[in-house]
Amino acid sequence: MLPGYDGTLYILAFDHRGSFQKAFFGVTGDPTPEDAAKIVDAKEVIFEGFQQALAQGTPVAGAGVLVDEQFGAGVARAAAGQGVVLAMPVEKSGQEEFDFEYGEDFASHIEAFDPAFAKVLVRFNPEGDGAMNARQAGRLQRLGDWLHARDRKFLFELLVPAESHQLETAGGDAGRYDIEIRPHLMRVAIAELQGSGVEPDVWKMEGIDRREECAAIADQCRAGGRNDVKCVVLGRGADAAAVDRWLEAAAGVPGYAGFAIGRTIWWTPLKAYVDGGAERPVAAAAIAENYRRFISVYEARVSAPS
Repeated sequence: MLPGYDGTLYILAFDHRGSFQKAFFGVTGDPTPEDAAKIVDAKEVIFEGFQQALAQGTPVAGAGVLVDEQFGAGVARAAAGQGVVLAMPVEKSGQEEFDFEYGEDFASHIEAFDPAFAKVLVRFNPEGDGAMNARQAGRLQRLGDWLHARDRKFLFELLVPAESHQLETAGGDAGRYDIEIRPHLMRVAIAELQGSGVEPDVWKMEGIDRREECAAIADQCRAGGRNDVKCVVLGRGADAAAVDRWLEAAAGVPGYAGFAIGRTIWWTPLKAYVDGGAERPVAAAAIAENYRRFISVYEARVSAPS
């Protein structure tokens, strides 16, 4: 089957695991049952915000959540039962090199939850460690082939972290690297992965400031007859102004279909709840408002005259 997806995607992402437990609860290593219960509760607050957004008029079509099995199994089952788009991660959390969270048992975990998308987060710099890139590509091809043989969708989050020589070229400025160097490397990485037989249905892309570069990236994702492949914008935990800028650059570009944003939506209200500074309904309402606001930003640019 040819890869691709038909429709928009507005995904609220909270599949964070290791980073989540450390940042919010100061837990290193394996969480205790008490720690895990707190993390599960926090993820349920995020989902309550998502549900509020639906109740306030966000269309179910295209609305979705990206949540993990470890701390979000209950949320995943509830989301699937409500008919919203469910995406779940396959990668092991906190690793520089992609590998399967559940090793050789990855397939049974996907089948148990039956998400609309199996998602991976992959760090892949085409000028980085070639041997690691090849190992990752082999695992990713295996996953994609397994998914597509069973009519399942593949969501690929591509990160292109700077190599030291690339950062040096940008004068040591990570912001310059993002604007001047990363967009080209993203296109090269996509082409290399495609050449290795890795065929996502949707690419989850780091934000790009220039509209013409969004178009070039989308063109590469759809090259070679991959006409139905889509891109969505991720948030990187950036502030709202930066995410607005990335959404406005991408919205309406052929091949872009929405976003998958996490921490920018829920970090501040959830931290207030976890630290005792906000009641649960207040935190959930703020998450709903932030989620709906980004949908409005994206859709306003789609409908604006070109």
